[in-house]
Amino acid sequence: MKTVVRDFITAVNERRLHDLPMHVAADVIDHNKIIFGERDEPGAAFEGFQMQLDAFEPFHLSVEELLEEGDRVVARLIVTGEHTGYHPRMPEPTMKGFTMESIFIFTMADGRISEIRAVSDRLGMFLQLGWDWPEAD
Repeated sequence: MKTVVRDFITAVNERRLHDLPMHVAADVIDHNKIIFGERDEPGAAFEGFQMQLDAFEPFHLSVEELLEEGDRVVARLIVTGEHTGYHPRMPEPTMKGFTMESIFIFTMADGRISEIRAVSDRLGMFLQLGWDWPEAD
């Protein structure tokens, strides 16, 4: 299962989104929306991955730790990028970079990622990029 997660991360880092279905179930459930504007339905994570890569170039996920237990793989990642493209939260690129730590929990089924949960330092990312923090509804 760790191999599936590593291969998924490599595909994202290499911007090979066409390879994601080899690692991620078509109806993956993403509990932590990757990017503002992603649809809230099974499988919408693919759109989120695309929007993330459209907004940040370079964008890189560095694996610091991978832990496996039962049907889950936990990944501690260092995420880096530069805001060079359109992002729904901040349409005009700031050309600023960021580094943040993220913890992902991937649930596996039938050899693919079927569910994603994550906690990331979004406040730190927003501050580094010069973005306004979203207001509470």
